[in-house]
Amino acid sequence: MIKTTSTTKIGLGLAALGRPEYINIRSDKDIDKTEDAFKITAFSVLDEAYKRGVRYFDTAPSYGKGEAFLQEWHAQTQHKDAVLGTKWGYTYVANWELGYSGKHEIKEHSLEKLVEQWQVSKAMLPSLKYYQVHSATFDSGILENQAVLKELFRIKEATGLHIGISTSGENQAAIIEEALKIEINGISLFDSFQVSYNVFEQSTFEVLKAVMNNGKTVIIKEALANGRVFESEQFPQYKEAYVVLKELSEKYNVEVDAIALRFVMDHLQPDYVLSGASNIEQLKANLKANDFQLDAEDLQNLNTLAVKPSFYWEERSALDWN
Repeated sequence: MIKTTSTTKIGLGLAALGRPEYINIRSDKDIDKTEDAFKITAFSVLDEAYKRGVRYFDTAPSYGKGEAFLQEWHAQTQHKDAVLGTKWGYTYVANWELGYSGKHEIKEHSLEKLVEQWQVSKAMLPSLKYYQVHSATFDSGILENQAVLKELFRIKEATGLHIGISTSGENQAAIIEEALKIEINGISLFDSFQVSYNVFEQSTFEVLKAVMNNGKTVIIKEALANGRVFESEQFPQYKEAYVVLKELSEKYNVEVDAIALRFVMDHLQPDYVLSGASNIEQLKANLKANDFQLDAEDLQNLNTLAVKPSFYWEERSALDWN
């Protein structure tokens, strides 16, 4: 295998480590879903990730205990080179109830919610570097709420934080373009963009390249398409894609997850791509993406797997929490 010279770094996202159920294709449904078990697993994955060179750790209050786990782990380990990122705007309401029938997290991009969640998140300073609006949308009004935007700017000026947004949905590109226009006192407000991007959802390629050319940070989430890159009878529409992914996994002697991550690293070349590993075995498999590079033909073949954003996001919205 050829050791990569890519500047993209793999970070660790805690979405699946801080709560017992998540929108994902979970192969092992018999795991211990108690809070104590999840905390033990989260700490072990965090330790292993750091041991293997991961330095960026990404969480949110809506990830169940994800933010609390990261804060406690970091307070215990005191790794000076660890870089932390969190978000605000969603509240976890499932309260560890398995099979919770309602929405597991509620969005609220109000000034009151920002102030409330910032009071907790700021405890991660000075290692906290990225403070992000969680899933910015036009519907939430966040990009027009002057009181919220000014408070984010105040936090930015007071702390030196990179203020960012995360995006989801078929209009990610339009949201990013609008966010780039926002200035406070002549200064661009948003410094980082966390975006869903993978072999199936590539609609933000052009805007993200422009974002990076302007010196902004790009962090990629859902590089495994919530597990849809793994062959499954549940998704017959990806039959041809699974053939391509399997052939490449055999060619490079890695699992499909490493191929999917490597595609993002070589095709888009963002600052970070997040592993969403929920255990050490998944983490090790993900990190094999650091050990090779895809050639031009491989990238072209993977590039052809993209689907229409409307189809991708409609399909994602139908995934079960498990």
